[in-house]
Amino acid sequence: MAEKFKNLINGIWKDSTSGNTFENRNPAKWKEDLIGIFPSSSKEDTDEAVAAAKAAFEKWRLIPAPKRGDILKLVGDKMNERKDEIAHEMTREMGKVFAETKGDVQEGIDTAYYAASEGRRLFGYNAPSELPDKMNLSFRTPIGVGGFITPWNFPMAIPTWKLFPALVCGNTCVFKPAELTPKTASTLVEIIDSSIKEILGKNYIPGVINIVHGKGRIVGEAMISNPDVDLISFTGSTEVGMRINQVAGGSLKRVSLELGGKNAQIVMNDANQELALDAVLWGAFGTTGQRCTATSRLILHKDIHDEFLNKLTDRVNKLKLGYGNDKDIDVGPCVSESQRESVDMYVKIGIKEDKAKLVCGGEFAKEDDLSKGWFYKPTIFSEVKPGMRIEQEEIFGPVLSVIKCNDLDDAIKILNDTKYGLSSSIFTNNVNNAFKAVRDIKAGITYINGATIGAEAHMPFGGVKQTGNGHREGGWTVYDFYTEWKAVYVDYSGKLQRAQIDNY
Repeated sequence: MAEKFKNLINGIWKDSTSGNTFENRNPAKWKEDLIGIFPSSSKEDTDEAVAAAKAAFEKWRLIPAPKRGDILKLVGDKMNERKDEIAHEMTREMGKVFAETKGDVQEGIDTAYYAASEGRRLFGYNAPSELPDKMNLSFRTPIGVGGFITPWNFPMAIPTWKLFPALVCGNTCVFKPAELTPKTASTLVEIIDSSIKEILGKNYIPGVINIVHGKGRIVGEAMISNPDVDLISFTGSTEVGMRINQVAGGSLKRVSLELGGKNAQIVMNDANQELALDAVLWGAFGTTGQRCTATSRLILHKDIHDEFLNKLTDRVNKLKLGYGNDKDIDVGPCVSESQRESVDMYVKIGIKEDKAKLVCGGEFAKEDDLSKGWFYKPTIFSEVKPGMRIEQEEIFGPVLSVIKCNDLDDAIKILNDTKYGLSSSIFTNNVNNAFKAVRDIKAGITYINGATIGAEAHMPFGGVKQTGNGHREGGWTVYDFYTEWKAVYVDYSGKLQRAQIDNY
């Protein structure tokens, strides 16, 4: 019998008041592997979690930041101890291969340790006063209750990018994970809550971390419209992000949005082709192409286009599809039937509407055990022109569009000509071209001689244009999102001094 899971609200694991549930199944073995039953929660559940977080904030904000950091250090230790277990279950839940899910967990561990150290580095700034016998100080203060809505493709890493900085800064959290990956999210919250209990002991504060499972249109909408939620952090589609920004902005909530991408890798005629081949294989087909940073466009210099495309096609045709917990698997399934249908829809658009050339793939993979899951053959289109739908729209699957360019200026123009600007890559051995690309590419991330994927926890992550609203996750920059700045003036002159009046 499948395990039944619950929400965590105010320190208590409990069912939804609605009584409704949903199933979580293995996308590689859909009919035969039921992972668990989860609550399909209501607005009432969400409001209860927000109220618990609001009450907890008054105590949590007073816990010294270094002690909050100690809690996150323990979280990282526990995640490290359970890394293989969590990775195995994540592959079972969302499909990407074990090596990748293990990396997903490791990213969460790295983020925990980085956030833990920030508990001793939430520095303010002091500045000289323009008046005598006066001191100017500034401090970071927590904001309040945070609402967190996360996707299914990185069900451990992305929530940790949000929850860990928020917690160490002194905020409390209401977390709505993706419906397709609720088990990984439950494991993360259980680790956080148990670590709070272990470090605080009898002073444990319930409600610091809450998880509410369910549909975005119910739980997510209740969260973004609740007046007691002070900030929202969301990673997902641009369309949903616009909706969140509209609703949350109505009450002036602080909002961080990490949205879509249509990332490109440029390969110049002086590039190391073998290195560039390895990168595009990893960038385009790692996580079955289901990454916001996936390489969905490959821009090839005309001098190497045909040779490179032939080599790439040969290697793509050798990729092994299968259940990601089995050995020697390169590509797992799409996360769901609807996701595979969406990928197939874009392939049909590429063939019929865009009139691009289908080089390989382009169909469901149903051989042997692949028929049990949502597998799609890695797909390449050539003769793709700027402006085609498959070149402009985010597909979020194992589909690569190959575009021919004349020179570096042409390549950069093609790369920039989308509404997105998340990640980018150029392969060249010409240092001048590399730095010109860094200067001129419109993206939040640029790799030189590296794939478009592979963010590091201590670096800012995010994009420009419709990829987001300007905030960054990861690194030192995210801590500005989760704190307010308070300026403090200490006047020990014994008299009223008026800035801008008494000093000039």
